[in-house]
Amino acid sequence: MDNIRRITELIEEKIAGTDLFIVEVRLHGNRLQVFIDGDSGVSIDACADISRHLGRAIEEENLIDHAYTLEVSSPGLDMPLKLNRQFVKNTGRTLALKMQDGTRREGRLVQVREEGILLEEKRKTDRKKFILVESELPFSEIAEAKVTIN
Repeated sequence: MDNIRRITELIEEKIAGTDLFIVEVRLHGNRLQVFIDGDSGVSIDACADISRHLGRAIEEENLIDHAYTLEVSSPGLDMPLKLNRQFVKNTGRTLALKMQDGTRREGRLVQVREEGILLEEKRKTDRKKFILVESELPFSEIAEAKVTIN
Protein backbone atom coordinates (compact mmCIF):
# COMPACT_ATOMS: atom_id res chain seq x y z
CA MET A 1 0.00 0.00 0.00
CA ASP A 2 3.01 2.31 -0.27
CA ASN A 3 1.68 3.24 -3.71
CA ILE A 4 -1.52 4.56 -2.16
CA ARG A 5 0.57 6.65 0.24
CA ARG A 6 2.54 8.09 -2.69
CA ILE A 7 -0.66 8.74 -4.68
CA THR A 8 -2.07 10.56 -1.64
CA GLU A 9 1.11 12.69 -1.44
CA LEU A 10 0.76 13.58 -5.14
CA ILE A 11 -2.83 14.69 -4.61
CA GLU A 12 -1.86 16.73 -1.54
CA GLU A 13 0.86 18.47 -3.57
CA LYS A 14 -1.69 19.36 -6.26
CA ILE A 15 -4.34 20.73 -3.87
CA ALA A 16 -1.94 22.56 -1.54
CA GLY A 17 -3.01 26.18 -1.04
CA THR A 18 -6.66 25.49 -1.94
CA ASP A 19 -9.66 24.71 0.24
CA LEU A 20 -9.77 21.19 -1.23
CA PHE A 21 -9.06 18.12 0.86
CA ILE A 22 -8.83 14.37 0.35
CA VAL A 23 -11.70 12.31 1.70
CA GLU A 24 -10.53 8.90 0.51
CA VAL A 25 -8.20 7.18 -1.94
CA ARG A 26 -8.87 3.54 -2.74
CA LEU A 27 -7.63 1.00 -5.26
CA HIS A 28 -9.95 -1.92 -5.93
CA GLY A 29 -8.58 -4.23 -8.59
CA ASN A 30 -8.12 -2.06 -11.66
CA ARG A 31 -10.13 0.92 -10.35
CA LEU A 32 -8.40 3.81 -8.56
CA GLN A 33 -10.96 6.08 -6.90
CA VAL A 34 -10.06 9.46 -5.47
CA PHE A 35 -12.69 11.38 -3.52
CA ILE A 36 -11.98 15.09 -3.08
CA ASP A 37 -14.08 17.67 -1.26
CA GLY A 38 -13.72 21.36 -0.50
CA ASP A 39 -14.94 23.77 2.12
CA SER A 40 -16.94 25.49 -0.62
CA GLY A 41 -17.47 22.42 -2.82
CA VAL A 42 -15.37 20.99 -5.61
CA SER A 43 -15.71 21.77 -9.31
CA ILE A 44 -15.54 19.40 -12.25
CA ASP A 45 -12.54 21.41 -13.49
CA ALA A 46 -10.70 20.80 -10.21
CA CYS A 47 -11.39 17.06 -10.47
CA ALA A 48 -10.14 17.06 -14.08
CA ASP A 49 -6.94 18.94 -13.11
CA ILE A 50 -6.23 16.49 -10.30
CA SER A 51 -6.95 13.55 -12.59
CA ARG A 52 -4.52 14.79 -15.27
CA HIS A 53 -1.82 15.55 -12.68
CA LEU A 54 -2.25 12.19 -11.00
CA GLY A 55 -2.45 10.20 -14.24
CA ARG A 56 0.85 11.65 -15.49
CA ALA A 57 2.60 11.08 -12.16
CA ILE A 58 1.37 7.50 -11.84
CA GLU A 59 2.72 6.71 -15.30
CA GLU A 60 6.04 8.52 -14.74
CA GLU A 61 6.65 6.80 -11.40
CA ASN A 62 5.08 3.50 -12.50
CA LEU A 63 2.97 3.42 -9.32
CA ILE A 64 0.39 1.01 -10.76
CA ASP A 65 1.86 -1.75 -12.89
CA HIS A 66 -1.37 -2.91 -14.53
CA ALA A 67 -4.18 -1.36 -16.57
CA TYR A 68 -6.40 0.79 -14.36
CA THR A 69 -9.22 3.29 -14.47
CA LEU A 70 -8.77 6.56 -12.59
CA GLU A 71 -11.85 8.25 -11.15
CA VAL A 72 -11.57 11.61 -9.38
CA SER A 73 -14.81 13.00 -7.96
CA SER A 74 -16.52 14.53 -4.98
CA PRO A 75 -17.91 11.98 -2.50
CA GLY A 76 -21.57 12.52 -3.41
CA LEU A 77 -24.56 12.41 -1.06
CA ASP A 78 -24.70 8.62 -0.98
CA MET A 79 -21.27 8.39 0.64
CA PRO A 80 -21.09 8.74 4.43
CA LEU A 81 -19.29 11.69 5.99
CA LYS A 82 -15.84 10.60 7.15
CA LEU A 83 -13.94 13.69 8.20
CA ASN A 84 -14.63 16.38 10.79
CA ARG A 85 -14.13 18.91 7.99
CA GLN A 86 -17.05 17.37 6.06
CA PHE A 87 -19.30 17.73 9.10
CA VAL A 88 -18.30 21.40 9.42
CA LYS A 89 -19.04 21.98 5.73
CA ASN A 90 -22.53 20.50 6.17
CA THR A 91 -23.53 22.49 9.26
CA GLY A 92 -27.17 23.53 8.90
CA ARG A 93 -28.09 20.55 6.73
CA THR A 94 -30.12 17.51 7.70
CA LEU A 95 -28.22 14.35 8.57
CA ALA A 96 -29.40 10.75 8.75
CA LEU A 97 -27.37 8.95 11.40
CA LYS A 98 -26.87 5.29 12.11
CA MET A 99 -25.66 4.93 15.67
CA GLN A 100 -23.26 2.30 17.01
CA ASP A 101 -26.13 0.67 18.93
CA GLY A 102 -28.11 0.21 15.69
CA THR A 103 -30.61 3.02 16.25
CA ARG A 104 -31.24 5.66 13.62
CA ARG A 105 -31.56 9.39 14.17
CA GLU A 106 -32.23 12.33 11.90
CA GLY A 107 -31.94 16.04 12.45
CA ARG A 108 -30.31 19.32 11.53
CA LEU A 109 -26.60 19.58 12.20
CA VAL A 110 -26.36 22.64 14.44
CA GLN A 111 -22.71 22.59 15.45
CA VAL A 112 -19.57 20.51 15.11
CA ARG A 113 -17.33 20.16 18.11
CA GLU A 114 -14.01 18.43 18.54
CA GLU A 115 -15.58 15.41 20.21
CA GLY A 116 -18.93 15.26 18.40
CA ILE A 117 -21.89 17.11 16.98
CA LEU A 118 -24.95 18.99 18.19
CA LEU A 119 -28.05 17.69 16.39
CA GLU A 120 -31.48 19.35 16.42
CA GLU A 121 -34.17 16.68 16.25
CA LYS A 122 -37.96 16.78 16.09
CA ARG A 123 -39.56 14.87 18.94
CA LYS A 124 -43.23 14.07 19.29
CA THR A 125 -44.90 15.22 22.51
CA ASP A 126 -47.77 13.52 24.35
CA ARG A 127 -50.20 15.73 22.45
CA LYS A 128 -48.84 14.61 19.06
CA LYS A 129 -47.15 17.94 18.54
CA PHE A 130 -43.50 18.24 17.65
CA ILE A 131 -40.82 20.06 19.59
CA LEU A 132 -37.20 20.64 18.66
CA VAL A 133 -34.62 19.07 20.95
CA GLU A 134 -30.86 19.50 20.71
CA SER A 135 -28.74 16.43 21.41
CA GLU A 136 -24.98 16.18 21.83
CA LEU A 137 -23.72 13.11 20.02
CA PRO A 138 -20.09 11.99 20.35
CA PHE A 139 -18.39 10.85 17.15
CA SER A 140 -17.59 7.56 18.92
CA GLU A 141 -21.34 6.75 19.03
CA ILE A 142 -21.97 7.55 15.34
CA ALA A 143 -21.48 4.57 13.03
CA GLU A 144 -22.50 6.42 9.84
CA ALA A 145 -23.66 9.92 8.90
CA LYS A 146 -25.15 10.93 5.57
CA VAL A 147 -26.55 14.24 4.34
CA THR A 148 -30.22 13.95 3.35
CA ILE A 149 -32.06 15.88 0.70
CA ASN A 150 -35.25 17.50 1.96
